[in-house]
Amino acid sequence: MQLALDQAERAGAAGEVPVGAVLVESFSGKIVAAAGNQVEELHDPTAHAEMLVLRLGGQRLCAPRLPGCDLYVTLEPCPMCAQAISIARLRRLYFGAFDPKGGGVDHGPKIFAQSSCTHVPEVYGGIEEKASASLLREFFSERR
Repeated sequence: MQLALDQAERAGAAGEVPVGAVLVESFSGKIVAAAGNQVEELHDPTAHAEMLVLRLGGQRLCAPRLPGCDLYVTLEPCPMCAQAISIARLRRLYFGAFDPKGGGVDHGPKIFAQSSCTHVPEVYGGIEEKASASLLREFFSERR
């Protein structure tokens, strides 16, 4: 999770919402991909950290599905990212701060609880929650 926090800090320093994600091979612990949000930089509303590491992970592992991987992300994934996580068939999702407003896992549409959900990973929320939430609070307080 520390690497995901590092990615979030870099994203925030670049003017992005400070969210970071790391995709890891479950059994070897090898880092497959790491990224922070790049929505502003790429002018792409889908360039969330989770989406970026899933794309890069699929390319690096030459596979559209990643059942042997775990995702660490600093913020509860939004509905778009949660659906992509399901489609990728990730083994586990670890996230930091909960997102009552925009989350799609424990909040909002609760994607993994929907009957249309194709795969449900194991989910662990609140990992390094204080550090993750602090990055977000500082980022938004500087912009208000």
